[in-house]
Amino acid sequence: MAKEIFKELQEFLIQVCLRIAKRKEGALFVIGDVPHKVLVDQTVPSFNVLKNPKLLESLALMDGAIVIDNKGKLVSYGSMIKSTKVFKNFGTRHSAALSASKKADLVIMVSEEDKKIRIFKEGKMVMQIDPSEKGIEKAVPEAVNVLESVGAGTLGAIGTSLLVPSLGIYLLPGIVLFGSAYYLGKNIHKHFTKG
Repeated sequence: MAKEIFKELQEFLIQVCLRIAKRKEGALFVIGDVPHKVLVDQTVPSFNVLKNPKLLESLALMDGAIVIDNKGKLVSYGSMIKSTKVFKNFGTRHSAALSASKKADLVIMVSEEDKKIRIFKEGKMVMQIDPSEKGIEKAVPEAVNVLESVGAGTLGAIGTSLLVPSLGIYLLPGIVLFGSAYYLGKNIHKHFTKG
């Protein structure tokens, strides 16, 4: 997959999720080839999601996941992702997101309950975004840069505004990066000793 297209797709989907969260709705976006079962007739033909955000947003409000290929084309909507892992203390959308992220390139979801956007990679929740944070839309490009570096195993793109709470690293107001304490500690140390 072209790295620039994937980065643009991540930023685009997070912005769509911010709008959905502010409407107090939930959604699940899966980027990549994952096993899924289509639950509704696919009357809307495949399209490049980057070129039609309004249609994508409307389809995302249906029950089920939106599956997008790694070139930004809609694969299906209203799809069921079989949960193979349970995300404790969260609902079925979270469990589906966690399960899908084991095979998908990236999973982005909006929780209908707490309105938070959660991003999953490689079977783990890696980031949470709070849509109620003032000016959060402007922080999305930096959050995507960090997502890109998480895949490479480095947190070098974080910048100097970080705090370390017990659950994750606050990148910017409203954005938290998650990982194991060892992984976070090791990479924070690298970040500050690059000097």
